[in-house]
Amino acid sequence: MTTLGLHESPALTFAVALAAGMVAQAASRHLRIPGIVLLLATGVLLGPDVLGLIHPQTLGGTLHALVGFAVAIILFEGGLNLEFKRIRRQASSIQRLISVGAIITALGGSLAAHLLLGWDWTRSVLFGTLVIVTGPTVINPLLRRLRVHRKVATVLEAEGVLIDAIGAVVAVVTLEVVLSPAGSTLTHSSFDVLTRLGIGTLLGVAGGFVIGTLLRIHRLLPEGLENVFTLSMVLALFQISEALVPETGIVAVTAAGILVGNSKTPALRDLREFKEQLTVLFIALLFVLLAADVRLREVAQMGWAGAATVLALMLLVRPLNVLVSTAGSDLNTRERLFLAWMAPRGIVAAAVSSLFAERLAAAGIAGGHELRALVFLVIAVTVLVQGLSGAAVAQLLRVRRPSDSGYTILGASELSLCIGELLRDAEHEVLFLDSNPALCRMAEDRGFRVLYGNALSESLVQRADLDGRAGCLCTTSNDGVNLVFAKKAREEYKVPRAWVALRRGHTSITREALAENRVHVLFGTPRRLDLWSLRLERKLVAPETWAYTDKEGEETPVLVSEAGGPEHLLLPLIVQRGKKTLIVDESIAVEKGDHLVALVYLEKQEEAGRWLREHGWLPSEEFAAKEQTETPVS
Repeated sequence: MTTLGLHESPALTFAVALAAGMVAQAASRHLRIPGIVLLLATGVLLGPDVLGLIHPQTLGGTLHALVGFAVAIILFEGGLNLEFKRIRRQASSIQRLISVGAIITALGGSLAAHLLLGWDWTRSVLFGTLVIVTGPTVINPLLRRLRVHRKVATVLEAEGVLIDAIGAVVAVVTLEVVLSPAGSTLTHSSFDVLTRLGIGTLLGVAGGFVIGTLLRIHRLLPEGLENVFTLSMVLALFQISEALVPETGIVAVTAAGILVGNSKTPALRDLREFKEQLTVLFIALLFVLLAADVRLREVAQMGWAGAATVLALMLLVRPLNVLVSTAGSDLNTRERLFLAWMAPRGIVAAAVSSLFAERLAAAGIAGGHELRALVFLVIAVTVLVQGLSGAAVAQLLRVRRPSDSGYTILGASELSLCIGELLRDAEHEVLFLDSNPALCRMAEDRGFRVLYGNALSESLVQRADLDGRAGCLCTTSNDGVNLVFAKKAREEYKVPRAWVALRRGHTSITREALAENRVHVLFGTPRRLDLWSLRLERKLVAPETWAYTDKEGEETPVLVSEAGGPEHLLLPLIVQRGKKTLIVDESIAVEKGDHLVALVYLEKQEEAGRWLREHGWLPSEEFAAKEQTETPVS
């Protein structure tokens, strides 16, 4: 039995690359920098040029197959997170960015390489097509951290997913034209691109429909097998598409991901979490392997001309692309400038450039390795510069969503939706989280943005943008989950205020536990939450607005105490103080002129009215009339 040396072992290369990649991913989370920066550095450090622990060439043809599978999973996961409703609002800008914008980038990149590096037109055009892509693997983590305006984030997310599929097809068709002995006309090449995009989309729609249908059929798939079943179907779809028409697999899995992501299947929550974890794993592995396969001397040989080419892409080509593609859209100048700055390249550019280097070398055409080196320089510079400067640029251009704005509500019961509607009427953004598909659908039908999934999962919490919220309300029927989520929001995401709804007679959470975690009690005291939700469903209650008149002799108005807020009469929800909205909790102290919105039990409406008047409250209309008559005429 022969013992393989370190540089001859493909298994060791694979294992070390995977482990090192995950360490780099973990470190980037702690350092709050783009993961790809550390992954590229790790690949170079462990590759043949430095420590020599990773030798991608030992994987042979397996590396190309591995890259294909990984890219399929990554783009399927990207498609899962694209919602039709969000895309539709910015459809015009997105369509032009992935069509006209792609052409501008290809032409601009080609011209830059030809003029600045002195490359022949063949290599220059190949480079131009390679840098069409941006990439969700870089864009999405950045957007989670930057919290930019929703429409800007939608455009960047959709562009990142869709342009990867389109750019890969365009680049590969261009390579085939270069390698073809007879050459090809522009018309024939364009038709070839459109044909592959069309066939890939059709195959993806068909595959996505099949996957979504099978996931929706109750009990067809044994519990726990949904995720691995979907994984196997995606990989099969990718390879079948590639076998039928080469280079259509990447388009097919992207289209399938979008279709499945919008199918509202109950398994979608776990599927997103599973695919996101796989994506993190594959990105870690591939970037380390692909970076290790690039020689430092090849990058260094680019010199200042290479750096100038990258800057031309960033400062000339991308702004021109965005200027043309977003003309006439509802994006303002500051938002368009931010789009013009953000175009970091990701895994697809790295993967396809490695494929180019391999196929050009096999065909005996020089320049493939230099082409790959320049693409990796583009990836490194764009990720490093735009990733690290993104927050400052977003702040300068005022495209970040304001901090301490809007509310996240955990649980989408009738009672929660009622509170959400009151907050929305007061011009606060409201986001619901729930793991019940029926409740999620009900919240969406009322016009709310909803995230479906396990509220304690890290991926869902990150998508909820908790670190920019004014507060979160936890209203599920599980007091323990409510407290854990509120604690997470306060400690990890620095949410200024958090409230938990407690069920009267069914909670084991003490006041001390709430005080320790700096969490407030929604409605001021434990309540019969199911009863009030049922009353809302049956239209037995209605919201009423009452104003406080500063009752004589009463220092603190009775509002939320056990005796002061009779549950059979009313449930206090919010207090409006001028333009400020206050959530009713145990700490609230109302002032003269405050307006209370409370649910009133209609069968006891008169009794509730008497109780409120006795404690210094008047109907808002009556209070306004009284204030008007008491105001002296100047």
